[in-house]
Amino acid sequence: MSFDDVIRRQLDLFEQECAGLIAECDAAERAYDAAARDEAEERYADYLELVETGTERLAELRDNFASTMNEIAAEEYEHEFNTAVQRRLPRFALQIEDF
Repeated sequence: MSFDDVIRRQLDLFEQECAGLIAECDAAERAYDAAARDEAEERYADYLELVETGTERLAELRDNFASTMNEIAAEEYEHEFNTAVQRRLPRFALQIEDF
């Protein structure tokens, strides 16, 4: 069983509903890249906080859908979802398995 279509639609929805958050992540990453040495740590912390928020939202989306399945299907779906996030939204993939 493949969950490609549903995962694609879920990630489309995430990108639409969280467009502001994604833009904030982009801006925070640029601010970190442009920061002076004495500000870089704080800018990076700001960026990581936004990334964590996005990762949590993706994990909630994944877990809510997985909760409707039996255990074997849910494990397969979670693996496919995490892999898709890694390919499509890599900044949010680093810790998605921890949520």
